[in-house]
Amino acid sequence: MSAGFPDFRLGSVLATSFTGTLSERHGNAVERIPTPRRLVDWLAVSGLAVDSCTPAQLDLARELRESIHAAATAAAVQDALPAPAVQVINDRSAQGRAAAVLTPEGERLWRLGPASRVEDALGVIAADAIGVIAGERDGRLALCASPTCRAAFFDTSRSRTRRWCDMNTCGNREKKARFQANQRRNAGSAR
Repeated sequence: MSAGFPDFRLGSVLATSFTGTLSERHGNAVERIPTPRRLVDWLAVSGLAVDSCTPAQLDLARELRESIHAAATAAAVQDALPAPAVQVINDRSAQGRAAAVLTPEGERLWRLGPASRVEDALGVIAADAIGVIAGERDGRLALCASPTCRAAFFDTSRSRTRRWCDMNTCGNREKKARFQANQRRNAGSAR
């Protein structure tokens, strides 16, 4: 992994994990794929290894990421999907070349060809986004309750009431802030 960059925030849903490559969107934004090499790293840990990435391909990836985020956010709050975002997602899906393969454990993985390009990996991510946004998977799209994050995530909890995109970051930060506010309030009332 490339040193000096923020860690990736990986989840079990490819499309929403990809949108997590830009976090804290409403605070001090953290870009987790600032360079083409870093996108190659993210794709590799996500099972979509490619050999290289150009700056233009990084731009395509970021455009797809923001389109998925816009469409997933709209779907989570039950608004109309933004037409430009839908167009980008559909275009990337149609341009990718990958095959779905079944593992012996009964899971679906994506296989890129030996000469796969970033566009092929983006096609897989776009296809995953289509399935999630179209409601084809068991779960629901939700937005992180952190006011600085507001990341779209896919809630597969039994009750479908998950509040945080990631409990280890946003959830802990919000719980810590509430605890500290209570401590200050209690200290002020003890005087």
